Amino acid sequence: MRLLVLDAYPREGREALRDAGGTPAGELYARLLRAALAGARVEVAHPAEPGPLLGDGGQLADFDGVVWTGSSLTIHRGDDERVRRQVELARAVFALGVPSFGSCWAAQIAVVAAGGECAASPRGREFGIARRIRPVGQGLAHPLYRGKPPVFDAFTSHADEVVRLPRQAQRLASNEWSRVQAVAVSHARGRFWAVQYHPEYDLAEVAALCRLRREELVDQRTFADAQAADEYVARLEALHRDPARQDLREALELGPDLLDPSERTRELRNWIDHELRGAR
Repeated sequence: MRLLVLDAYPREGREALRDAGGTPAGELYARLLRAALAGARVEVAHPAEPGPLLGDGGQLADFDGVVWTGSSLTIHRGDDERVRRQVELARAVFALGVPSFGSCWAAQIAVVAAGGECAASPRGREFGIARRIRPVGQGLAHPLYRGKPPVFDAFTSHADEVVRLPRQAQRLASNEWSRVQAVAVSHARGRFWAVQYHPEYDLAEVAALCRLRREELVDQRTFADAQAADEYVARLEALHRDPARQDLREALELGPDLLDPSERTRELRNWIDHELRGAR
């Protein structure tokens, strides 16, 4: 099986993330896919950058599936060529019928490419943990959430959200912060499952993002001040080093839906089983 990971960050976004101690988004998903699909060929490309997407004459149609990462770009900036380039790419993937999955930016690009709309969240950035996500409507029986609890938490970081779904799109999950926390979009010949949160993150990645976004998070009062943000980072990193720290689990209010990798990544594995393995 051959899979393409589209790391939607521009170069400067990837560098800022790495400088904060984070892992490039494409690498995170490539690791997960290689672990979930033994023997799979996984390639990472950067669609925000100009020039050919694939080397050696590769074609999108050569891939069995496409996975989109988050991004530091703003989806509703229609004057940004890096955004326009990725919207057109998503439409090309839809037209080819290659199954797609992804998180955060992925939900937004799927919706916009199919004719829907996104905007800045009126509440600012949902950061750290998206609490009490619930499958809703068609999501209650959708294979994306097979085996998932009826209410769960997830790691997250997003300042934009879906505000209008396109035709042939299903809202699959919601929480108090954002009405659309997961979506399934059918468009042209393709299907795209995406979540607004980040199954690919762990404690260390959230800590790095907090370090990167600290000023913004203090400004919007997610944290009282820089010291509070730094203390949050320290707790996350301490628990990452020593997952048995029950005191930190309780202080941060973290359960197995966040700390057990098999639970946290269930949506990705459900997509693999249903859309990739099931198609063969």
